[in-house]
Amino acid sequence: MNNEVLNSEILFIYDCKGCNPNGDPDNENKPRMDLLKEKVLVSDVRLKRYIRDFFQNIKEKPIFVSKVDDKTVDATDRFAYFIAELLLNDEKYKDKLKKLTKENKISRDELVNLIKGNDKENDKKNKKNHWDLIDIDDFLNYFIDVRLFGVTLPIKDAKRGSSITFTGPVQFNWGYTLNKTELIESPSITSHFAGRIKGEGEEGGAIGKDWKIYYGVISFYGRVSGNSAKRTNLTNEDIKLLDEAIWKSIITETNTRTKIGQHPLFYLRVEFNDKETYIGDLRRYIDIDKKEGLRDIVDFKLNIGKLVEKFKNFEIKKIVFKKSDDVSIEEIETLKKEFQNKIEEL
Repeated sequence: MNNEVLNSEILFIYDCKGCNPNGDPDNENKPRMDLLKEKVLVSDVRLKRYIRDFFQNIKEKPIFVSKVDDKTVDATDRFAYFIAELLLNDEKYKDKLKKLTKENKISRDELVNLIKGNDKENDKKNKKNHWDLIDIDDFLNYFIDVRLFGVTLPIKDAKRGSSITFTGPVQFNWGYTLNKTELIESPSITSHFAGRIKGEGEEGGAIGKDWKIYYGVISFYGRVSGNSAKRTNLTNEDIKLLDEAIWKSIITETNTRTKIGQHPLFYLRVEFNDKETYIGDLRRYIDIDKKEGLRDIVDFKLNIGKLVEKFKNFEIKKIVFKKSDDVSIEEIETLKKEFQNKIEEL
């Protein structure tokens, strides 16, 4: 059976009620806004973080863009830690470890320094790192987030700085709300933990703003590139896990004070029969019947009629979708009828 990854396009819609879907740290952590259109924006990085956290916390999969020992590290250090753990634990690399260390025992952190060329035996002139110790396929096959979203690894040495880049086959645009969105007037919030100095020897609690929106219907567009998938070893099983992660991560990974209040409404991934076809941003073919004054899911209907008509012009292998029972979607039955032999419900 041919297990090649083919081109896909993704439409994902979720709502946000009384929370902050993506605060801007450069602007008092206010929700990111398109002020001209009066719409809330959500970065692709925010969505990918939910997905990565779902893989790590729920699926217990190793994630490359993550902390080491609860400490934030850069990509160079994260790569060095991965190499060290592979050398120490994988029999395949036993001989390479012996050749590198020339010692019977070495700690992980000592090995990381050796890999990065920071050990005391390397002076600045002769500094050399050891990024080529492992088979790069072992790296790609270990981290699902690298296979999906790609990564750039800065390679630092004494002579020059270079990088290794794996372009992610799965990419998203920034999300935006389909409705005009209003900010809730922010009350100041305080914390009993130390924050500001009130006077000599007296320290007060921290004060901040609590920015939220009343209600937003957030829409994301993404695509899967069959050609890029070959370069990161992405598999169809990974895509299947991605389908699940996008939907469920909005439920399981939004349990912080500022993020609670978000729910997935509609997910659709259309897979084509080749590695060349794309329709383009699928959000152009959907709409909601009311765009102002929304406060709840019952205040609007989503219409996907134009999207169903658009699909008729393309060679489609399958359509994976899921909808919330709480949202009203017009033409959803038409989608099921027109593509009845190609529909897969999550």
